[in-house]
Amino acid sequence: MPEQLNRRELLLAGATAGLAAAAPKALFGQAPAVRTSSGFRPVVVSSANGNVFKNGGDMTGVQKAFTLMTQGSDVLDALVAGVNILELDPTEDSVGYGGLPNAEGVVQLDSCCMHGPRKQAGGVAALEGIRTPSLIAKAVLEQTDHHLLVGKGAQEFAHNLGWKIEDDLNTEHSRQLWLEWKRRTDPNHYLDPKQRSEAGFQAALQMASEGLLRREHLWGTINCDGVNAKGEVCGVTTTSGLAWKIPGRVGDSPILGAGLYVDGAVGAAGSTGRGEANLYNLSSFLIVEEMRRGAHPKDAGMTALKRIAANTVEKRLRTENGQPNFDLNFYILNRQGEYAGVSIYPGHYAVCTESGPQTLATEPLYEKR
Repeated sequence: MPEQLNRRELLLAGATAGLAAAAPKALFGQAPAVRTSSGFRPVVVSSANGNVFKNGGDMTGVQKAFTLMTQGSDVLDALVAGVNILELDPTEDSVGYGGLPNAEGVVQLDSCCMHGPRKQAGGVAALEGIRTPSLIAKAVLEQTDHHLLVGKGAQEFAHNLGWKIEDDLNTEHSRQLWLEWKRRTDPNHYLDPKQRSEAGFQAALQMASEGLLRREHLWGTINCDGVNAKGEVCGVTTTSGLAWKIPGRVGDSPILGAGLYVDGAVGAAGSTGRGEANLYNLSSFLIVEEMRRGAHPKDAGMTALKRIAANTVEKRLRTENGQPNFDLNFYILNRQGEYAGVSIYPGHYAVCTESGPQTLATEPLYEKR
């Protein structure tokens, strides 16, 4: 894809400048490896947007999660509180309230969470009317014998627990972007499926190149994983999914082993990017299994990326030189507090340690698109 359409760079350009001014030595360097007497180093790792949005407060998502976790909160409770900041922020149009809607203009949200010590998980998919799907995923974990509720059933479950169902989660911004996309892609109402798909994707890329939206938000998500000083590992992923998707489409984010996988004895991995590529490879599960065999988080992530590249054989998904024409990113930590961010192409991820929140460069599989 053209360099000017690098969606992650568009997202981080403004935020990086502000962070650099506040903490120039912390931005793109690895934090020192300081461990507790137990041998476990507390850390929270997430997608880059976890260190960008504050929803009018004074903390980003990773900072909030790390603060609560190190003050004694349950790790999953802390991580969910961190991603709630993004879910509720109307300027973060890839997660929660104001997330880019589906092809019919309806915001449908997905989320899952896993609790390593308790060996429990919960998720929701195609959930409408609730701004914080991560809290409903957590309720599925805590109050049911199931792992995943979807659509109307997930909404009714939330309503029965006392959650207010809103008629519309669009903001004026997300609605206007949908209307602009609709105008560009469907002027004659219907095209054949191939033409419609290509028209929709090209219109979205053009809107990104014109600065109407951040390109990463076409696939936007936040994954956030953490380990505390006791070695307790948890994770959460939440998203509004692929922008202008077919109604009912569910990507990797709420699927255990794809958008998130946690083993309390090993570590955690989660993802953002092209969900279909991740689903095909169940990459988060693969990464955790590689760490179980002794691999460092970075090496485990690179193994998954290489498998994804090898399994990308459809011509429409490959560049002229045979590389994937999409991006996929993994955020990884092990129980000892070692962590990594890896991606198909260069990007960034967020981390918070005792040194504070940082935005770091990912380890890419390919240096150039």
